[in-house]
Amino acid sequence: MLIHPWDAALDEQEWRDWLGAAAMFGQLAVNNTDPLEAPLVVPTHAVLDGDSVLIHLARPNPVWPHITAATKVLFTVIGDYAYIPSTWRAKAGGPDEDGVPTSYYATVQLTCAPTVLDDPEAKADLLRSQMSAIQPEGGHAEIGVGLQPYGRMLPGIRGLRLDIVAVAAKFKYDDHNPVDHRRRVSATLDERGSLHDPGAAAQQRRRLDRLSAGDHA
Repeated sequence: MLIHPWDAALDEQEWRDWLGAAAMFGQLAVNNTDPLEAPLVVPTHAVLDGDSVLIHLARPNPVWPHITAATKVLFTVIGDYAYIPSTWRAKAGGPDEDGVPTSYYATVQLTCAPTVLDDPEAKADLLRSQMSAIQPEGGHAEIGVGLQPYGRMLPGIRGLRLDIVAVAAKFKYDDHNPVDHRRRVSATLDERGSLHDPGAAAQQRRRLDRLSAGDHA
């Protein structure tokens, strides 16, 4: 992934805060054991637990043989994205049609070493960690081996702990452009109000505020 200096995470806490701001949903990418075939990609919820990512998948999922053969996998999350039309990016004083469109987005790609968890108690502990992060308000049955309804479901899943070995984080929000340009685009995103426009505008303003306060990549 290409990351220009102005798109880089300002610090480690930035990408950790972004991943932790909502229930993390991303894609697990695993090399195919057959080098002539495409990699496997699995969409799933996950939880960031310190320097690890916690996942569980159904036991019949065809990705398992490829995970157990892998020394490294990739988990990637993308969000707060928006298309920025050419007319929004024309240089001051120039015609709108001279602008060049772009995409705004935030993404974090985590290269990880995988460990498969098959022990029932380890799987129950993983589920407790996931539920604590994704559903902190509670309201669910106690999770434990032999406790219903989750106990009877444990044989049908496998747990996966991904220990992070490298991070690539990118926040692409025109940080190399003048402040007035970025504020104008944020306001226009608010006005358009498409599905992910509020999140993109919020990220752009957050980055702008931090950079204005003296933060740097």
